[in-house]
Amino acid sequence: MSASFLHGLPARGEPVRSAGIQIFTPAGHANVDFSPLRHHPREAAVLDPVSMADLLRNAFVYPPHSIYRDVKFAISGFDGEQDLHGDPHFHFRYQSSRGLRPRLADVDDGVLLKTYHQLLVDAVSRSSAQMRSPWLMQSGGKDSTSMAIAVAEARPETTCITYLGGREENEIDSARFVARQLGLRHEALVCDPRRAYERYLALVPRMPLLTADFAMLSYVDLATEVAGSGGDGVLDALGSDNYFGMPISWRQRLKALLALRIRLPRGIVESHLLSHNFRLSYALGTLQMDAFERCFPGSRFSDAEVDTLLGYPIAESSRKRLLLFRDDIAAASSMEAQRRVAATIVEAATFGKGMFTTSALSLLLAYPYRDERLCEWTFREVPDALLIGRGGVNKVLVRRHIAQHFQQLPYVRNKGSFRFDLCGLALQCFDQVHAMAIQAQPLLPGAAFWLESHRSRLGNKYHASKFYILAIMLPWLLSRLDRPASQWTPPDREGLS
Repeated sequence: MSASFLHGLPARGEPVRSAGIQIFTPAGHANVDFSPLRHHPREAAVLDPVSMADLLRNAFVYPPHSIYRDVKFAISGFDGEQDLHGDPHFHFRYQSSRGLRPRLADVDDGVLLKTYHQLLVDAVSRSSAQMRSPWLMQSGGKDSTSMAIAVAEARPETTCITYLGGREENEIDSARFVARQLGLRHEALVCDPRRAYERYLALVPRMPLLTADFAMLSYVDLATEVAGSGGDGVLDALGSDNYFGMPISWRQRLKALLALRIRLPRGIVESHLLSHNFRLSYALGTLQMDAFERCFPGSRFSDAEVDTLLGYPIAESSRKRLLLFRDDIAAASSMEAQRRVAATIVEAATFGKGMFTTSALSLLLAYPYRDERLCEWTFREVPDALLIGRGGVNKVLVRRHIAQHFQQLPYVRNKGSFRFDLCGLALQCFDQVHAMAIQAQPLLPGAAFWLESHRSRLGNKYHASKFYILAIMLPWLLSRLDRPASQWTPPDREGLS
């Protein structure tokens, strides 16, 4: 890879004045020092067009890159001692250790559960030690329920908060039951797309970096609520999938088979027959994707759309950033192992949304599942059968931990998450986002036209997901310009193909 590819390209005639910045977040740390970005130049010349393509294609910037061409941001998989501006090396530590872990017959189930519980309690205690009034993001899933059990012992003054993002995933009642049974206070927040977006716009000028994670707006909504209610820290139950394992469903296998990197004619993709059908739109979108990138969540822009949005061929440069991870992808012995590599790559977004949001709100942040002692113990001492069980049952050990306190709860069987009303956002905030697209035409020359031509289709979650990405990107990009975007000279395209 050439240096020009790795670092992005400056605007013609506008040299970047800031020195290269490297921000590394080792395992177990969530409160990142973003102060080196405090006085970063606010001009289009420092924005990385390939990273913009990353965001449009996958909703996050491929690590160790960032939205700034002179700033590298790395979480898992990168050694903090290496030069991320040079020739960085990626390696996923928690790749399969099958055959190295003990057999199920050789461990005492009771001792194992007791050890897991104590390690999680210790992780909560260590990571929240500086918080006076912690709040737990209680999504209603297995991870947050298991963590709530540990929180009740380590920090019983914690308040739990659950988000209702859509009717299909209402787990407030079960989450409230868990919290109250454990003696924890519980609050709920119902998604209001306009409120969440206004809260995001208020934080944008203070957000150090940019990601378009599909839980960004719900996270901003929740964290703003926490700060307004007197909380000073957030406990987040993300981070265990990589080392607990990620079973593959038949739907995921089908999606991988459909991801053929086909560039479909626009007339087929945007036909009236398909424009309001989510499943068919999603299937056609998958046909245009890379099989590995299909592991990343959500509906995103196709390569052809990205080239149109940015005004020149650039999607392939984003795709080439996968080359950095090729050795680990090739070493993955199964589709499940590949998914864990993908989950590690996407941590730049999944953890980034929390890091950027809490930094903007001056809140403390903790990811107890990222505690190094807990990670290492789970990876090396827990039998495979207690990570992924028969029939692809995931997180068997976590399920047993929950079962010690609660019987068959709904969210143990059905995955919950911080979903968001994407169609409601498009309906309520279209004019606002369109006005920003007009201002940002030199940066994203095709955004306003895409919005105009897709307005009637935004009741389809497939297209509303793409609207969401633009709604996240546009205000952040505009906030980083001290002069109007119209005064920006588009980058030299040489080397971007």
